[in-house]
Amino acid sequence: MAQYTQQFLNSVLSQRGPAALPYAEDMKWHIRQHLMHLVEAYPSLQPKTAVFTHNDGRAVNLLQADGTVPMSFQGVTYNIPVLIWLMESYPRHAPLVFVNPTRDMIIKRPHPFVSPNGVVSIPYLHSWLFPSSNLLELARNLAHFFARDPPLYSQRKPSTPTPTPSPNLNPAYASVNSSPAIPPREYSPSPTPPPPYGSGRMEDPAEVYKKNAINKLIADLNGDIREMRKGSEGQMEGAFGAQAVLRRREEELRKGVKEMQDEKEALEQQLQMVLMNTDVLEGWLRDNQGKLDGNKADHVDWDEAFEPCDVLSKQMLDCTASDMAVEDTIYALDKAVQEGAIPFDQYLRSVRLLSREQFFHRATATKVRAVQMQAQVASMASRSSPQNAFS
Repeated sequence: MAQYTQQFLNSVLSQRGPAALPYAEDMKWHIRQHLMHLVEAYPSLQPKTAVFTHNDGRAVNLLQADGTVPMSFQGVTYNIPVLIWLMESYPRHAPLVFVNPTRDMIIKRPHPFVSPNGVVSIPYLHSWLFPSSNLLELARNLAHFFARDPPLYSQRKPSTPTPTPSPNLNPAYASVNSSPAIPPREYSPSPTPPPPYGSGRMEDPAEVYKKNAINKLIADLNGDIREMRKGSEGQMEGAFGAQAVLRRREEELRKGVKEMQDEKEALEQQLQMVLMNTDVLEGWLRDNQGKLDGNKADHVDWDEAFEPCDVLSKQMLDCTASDMAVEDTIYALDKAVQEGAIPFDQYLRSVRLLSREQFFHRATATKVRAVQMQAQVASMASRSSPQNAFS
């Protein structure tokens, strides 16, 4: 039976999609453990799935534990039929418990822990606190409180003149000695309800005082437990809030670290470019250091001092010089028009022509720079390949 129950729970709790049960994924393992421990201690309670209809009309498929809870009353063991619904928020919130009387049973009215429609409200349910609360302790508390005040009666119809009258027994919920499920109360035609459990004697004042004191103590304990639960829930909410803040800061730190890593990679690439240019300049200086001596330094034509190493470099030098010359010319025209040396319309025509020429020089320089970059990348790749081959 335990293996069948385990297989059943594994099957229904592992379903996905529309047929999945509406429990939180991180709580399904706790639900499985609670039901397994309950069935091990109370084999008469078996887990099932059924449709539960909320007060607003919503119908959901939930787990339930259906069966009986044994309780001892006046030295005799009786089985109380109960139905334990595991709601969507279980186990963070308490389950919903009903007594489930058969046709020949009625609910005692009034009862301190069972409403007329069968809803059970014992103190253990009011003080439910996850993860310490569970179904096994709930069943033990049900048995304890039902033994103090049984919630059900077995109905007995008026006796008829038959040769062999027999009481209305329910074998499905009877104890081992085949007694009724709940001590019967006698049928009485009078409007006054009969005393419960067939007892007509007056209660001892000491017992009444003791019962009242116990009930008051239980009420005080329930109030303290509710206050403790509210405080614990407030602390948990604060902890959850702090956890959310920490997670947000963690994401921000990870983002910042990634940005710094990207910036580091970009700076390393720029450093490689600077080192490469430094090597080129140092090589040029070594090659040209001995070409000039102190006597010839005053007669150097500086326009011929710098000789481009290739066609692209010469073209880049010409474009840059032309661009700067046009820039100086436009600056001089600005000064001239401010001083009134040239007419304004002539200034506009000249600036328009010079700007068009400057645009072409800059566009040519941009294209040449792109080709030079590609050539440098190819040169670096050709240099690194022999090194990799030797290593």
